[in-house]
Amino acid sequence: MRVLLTGATGYIGKRLLPVLIDMGYSVICCVRDKNKFHTESSYKEKIEIIEIDLTKKETLENIPYDIDFAYYLVHSMSTSKNFSELEKISAVNFREALNKTNVKQVIYLSGIVNSQTLSKHLNSRKNVEIELSKGKYALTTVRAGIIIGSGSASFEIIRDLVEKLPIMIAPKWLKTKCQPIGISDVIKILKAILDNEKVFNRSFDIAGNDILTYKEMLLTFASVRGLKRYIWTVPVMTPKLSSYWLFFVTSTSYKLAVSLVDSMKVEVIAKDNEINKILKFQPLPYKECIKQAFRKIEQNEIVSSWKDSTISGRIDFKISDYIKVPEFGCFKDIRKKQVADTMSCIGKIWQIGGTTGWYYANWLWKLRGLIDKLFGGVGLRRGRTNINDIYAGDTLDFWRVIYASKTERRLLLFAEMKLPGEAWLEFRVQDDILVQTATFRPKGLLGRMYWYLVLPFHRLIFKGLIQELTKHDK
Repeated sequence: MRVLLTGATGYIGKRLLPVLIDMGYSVICCVRDKNKFHTESSYKEKIEIIEIDLTKKETLENIPYDIDFAYYLVHSMSTSKNFSELEKISAVNFREALNKTNVKQVIYLSGIVNSQTLSKHLNSRKNVEIELSKGKYALTTVRAGIIIGSGSASFEIIRDLVEKLPIMIAPKWLKTKCQPIGISDVIKILKAILDNEKVFNRSFDIAGNDILTYKEMLLTFASVRGLKRYIWTVPVMTPKLSSYWLFFVTSTSYKLAVSLVDSMKVEVIAKDNEINKILKFQPLPYKECIKQAFRKIEQNEIVSSWKDSTISGRIDFKISDYIKVPEFGCFKDIRKKQVADTMSCIGKIWQIGGTTGWYYANWLWKLRGLIDKLFGGVGLRRGRTNINDIYAGDTLDFWRVIYASKTERRLLLFAEMKLPGEAWLEFRVQDDILVQTATFRPKGLLGRMYWYLVLPFHRLIFKGLIQELTKHDK
């Protein structure tokens, strides 16, 4: 049996893929950019990778006819102001494409939409369900609220708030009630409803048993972590101010913060637990979800992160567009230095960013990240998904990994910070020489002024960086 998996590079898709393979299915992974798709080598014979863009109908011709089931796990909440329109177009295109196939069941992961007044985000999810339900296949919709797990947006935002702020003066929406569910339970449900005729042409709310306010979620999280926290809510914080509050304190993007604040004003509570009865399933308590997430973090087993698919506003970003660093009209800072220990140097390069930092003048990197945040950029807080491995498409602080090969001893990064131009940072070890190249392609006069303004800082940090990367550590 063949399963079509959209959103294969996303937070849910990455975790569902190995489950489907273990179940014996042949999986067709739908991605927008093959260069961003990385999976276990043992899976490669069991999967097929196709490039599609749901907003472009012609690309959906790549979907094979002989599919039996399909998962719809995509959304555009954090990428564009007109995400609602994009989501509807995507759903219609997907439905029409699947009507031409042999698909028996489509499974859609949506959001809980039981409130009379829905946020723009939740209303968009509801409209997607309506469009998908018009297909010739059986549609099963499962609606989740807050998903808690290592790397999930909700978990990371709660973690940022609790661990960074002993005292919080917070917006009144912290009194809004929700019903969180663990990521492991979401995956179990998505697995159990596949080819299950009891759920054909039906929709279900999926949630844990704990109904909590966002304030209670924060305080419970603090309790599990052994932290004492004090939270006061105020009625004067506007949605825009709330969005800025989330944006500056947490690692979320501003667009995602706006969408989250809009949604957090609406109660997200499951209407019943019918799906649990059908599947004979008991969800984990909220506290256990938190503990489970930290076990994964401590064991460095974060399979996916919400940051994997965020692209700093570049909706059509493709790695192939940036893998060739331009030469004409660019400013460059090229430094070469002999390597004391090649393996040690490569190891340092592959550990760069995140909790490791940038080896030299970290305070300047942090200052640049703060400035980027002030101008609506991603800042440094995205960190990195894995502390040991780097793959093309990964986020690395305010960079995107474009190319990473230990065999070729080369790492190429593309800047996603706010810039009047485009920037690349490349590390390449040739023989026993490290070549470190910073490239900036300015946009107009402002871009040229920017380069000369930061030139003294570049000389300082790039000189110190290559010295730290090449020196022999005793």
